[in-house]
Amino acid sequence: MPVVKSICRVCHGGCGALVSVEDGRVVKIKGDPQSPVSRGWMCVKGLKSPDIANHPDRLKHPLKRAGRRGENRWSEIGWTEALDEISNRIDDLRKTHGPESIAIGQGTGRHHYMHVVRFANALGTPNWYEPGLAQCFIPRITVSHLTYGGFVVGDYYGEVKPKCIIFWGHNPLVSSADGELAPAVKRAMTEGCATIAIDPRRSETAKRCKTWLAIRPATDAALALAMINVIITEGLYDKEFVATHTTGFDLLQAHTARYTPEWAEGVTWIKAEAIVNTARQYATSKPAVLDWGLGLEQNANSLQTVRAVAILRAITGNLDVPGGDILGMNILKGYPILKDKLPPDSSKKRLGGEEFKLLSSWRAYMPSAHIPALFSAMTDGVPYKIRGLLVFGGNPLLTVSNSRKVYEALNALELLCVTDLFMTPTARLADYVLPAAFWTEIDHVQGFPLVVENYAYAQTAVTQTAECRQDEWIIDELSKRLSLHGSDMSYKDIYAHQLSSTGLTHAALAQKGYHMPPHKYRKYEEHGFRTPSKKVELFSSVLKRMGYPPLPEYAEPPESPVSSPELSAEYPYVLITGARNKEFFHSEQRQVASLRRLHPEPSCELHPKAAAATGISEGDWAVVSTIRGEAKFKVHVTEDIHPQVISVEHGWWFPERDNELESLWESNANCLTADTPPYDPAFGSYRLRGLLCNIRRLNHG
Repeated sequence: MPVVKSICRVCHGGCGALVSVEDGRVVKIKGDPQSPVSRGWMCVKGLKSPDIANHPDRLKHPLKRAGRRGENRWSEIGWTEALDEISNRIDDLRKTHGPESIAIGQGTGRHHYMHVVRFANALGTPNWYEPGLAQCFIPRITVSHLTYGGFVVGDYYGEVKPKCIIFWGHNPLVSSADGELAPAVKRAMTEGCATIAIDPRRSETAKRCKTWLAIRPATDAALALAMINVIITEGLYDKEFVATHTTGFDLLQAHTARYTPEWAEGVTWIKAEAIVNTARQYATSKPAVLDWGLGLEQNANSLQTVRAVAILRAITGNLDVPGGDILGMNILKGYPILKDKLPPDSSKKRLGGEEFKLLSSWRAYMPSAHIPALFSAMTDGVPYKIRGLLVFGGNPLLTVSNSRKVYEALNALELLCVTDLFMTPTARLADYVLPAAFWTEIDHVQGFPLVVENYAYAQTAVTQTAECRQDEWIIDELSKRLSLHGSDMSYKDIYAHQLSSTGLTHAALAQKGYHMPPHKYRKYEEHGFRTPSKKVELFSSVLKRMGYPPLPEYAEPPESPVSSPELSAEYPYVLITGARNKEFFHSEQRQVASLRRLHPEPSCELHPKAAAATGISEGDWAVVSTIRGEAKFKVHVTEDIHPQVISVEHGWWFPERDNELESLWESNANCLTADTPPYDPAFGSYRLRGLLCNIRRLNHG
């Protein structure tokens, strides 16, 4: 039985995989013990990949809508016909209404991510998005570049092990996010280091930590500022590093004097003594990793929260040192996204560009559209109407806030084309549905962890399912028909370009399994940091020039027991959404029986005190409500959550039901979340956590 080396991409990915093929079908997946990071480990989703690849409900042929939107009536058409018709309709829209009238969307962390951005730039539309961006990862990347001149990740695979790890709003033992894989994190946790989790719920990662701080959602900036206060006041900062490699320390010291642990206790629900002890332990247990997650970004104070946490690394001297938070090697050449091909006049039309400079303007790390503005423009036409949307591996009806508005917006489009593995609620509304290739059916090159690229893998297509095609191939074919810039350079040509700095071909890398050169630490000692001052900018000169506070500040969440006492009387609990499941990746895999059996129903977590107050018991079905809507979940009563917090899973729909489109309203967390102002002033982040909610028991399931 042929066995091929690859990497699993059933989620953000990065686990080395050995793919066994028989009669043209994937029959077995197991972990590759030679992977430098996963070392043979795989999660249940990866191991069950054959069940996904061979699922009878896979989309297998291009489809054209034959009935009304959502009616689920289709005609099979050939690839040539489908691509011709779609490209003709795109061409009509761009010539009649301008390329900005066409939006490009995608899911998170996929192999085709950069190719989608390239396609948008070549087409001339500034309006591309993915459901994270301002809510996931872009704030951390941007702030890292503003502060240190590059992104950082925990050094979990070096010879020196961390002596302390803080997991802040992050659950890597389940998410394995962005190539920072669970097994590497777990190994570091078991080698005698201090471990601290800062999270309103005791996640799977937090349960393995020695200390758990159950913070009030969306108050993380207050905790970080208080920790900075303690570290500076007690002289625990790295005096040599701060003096030699940072700017603005005196200003930071004066600025944070008022953010005392006692003040933070009243804001965060965390005792002042615990704040002091955590700051001391992090500052004195070196090297240390501060492993942050998207829990910091899904609020209206995203920039300042991430900035405050980022500064902790710098003042303790844990930057780019063995066993600390390390800057990337960037071993691959940059992906040619054709940013220079987007006309200046088009970039000025990007939705959100005038308001959210770190998301949508030229200053942004990856300039993209503001999602609430984008979907509003589909219906209200302000400042102009979005008429077409092409989605590659995304399901915005489940993964974008305010699902009912998204539903209205998708129905208002003149063209909706969706490329995916399965028929999703979003695909049900499309004019064209194109069958995507699974990760065992694609060729790809990927550097991990994402953005820093300290090692690289190659994937090789080992199987073919019916007429399924790789997203990059589909984009290339559309680009050729539209005569776009770069259409003469295929996605495989791009992989060769990326690998040219390593001296490897795609075939050679695939055979080798991985490329991981020795890591170089303290790179700043040679050339400084890639900031205007060549130093770590505690006081950000760039933010000051842009009109944003150059030092981090705390802002009370706009919807909270403090800022909204009257609303809090009706909605007495604080909601967090987005809890990860090891069985699913966001809204995917709900139709895979072997995974669904392990986690059959959407769940919410609440504390025994909350359960007693509301008359709810373990296993009950309950309705969680906010001022925006309701959603139904099965209750898990647990001590592993703050008594005033309720946590709900996201991404739930029921593909097994005949009325699957209607079922998306039943347990959809994004019927509860907020896509309305106030947004983060720089990123436009909308609120997925820290919202007020209530819960009531259902009499029946």
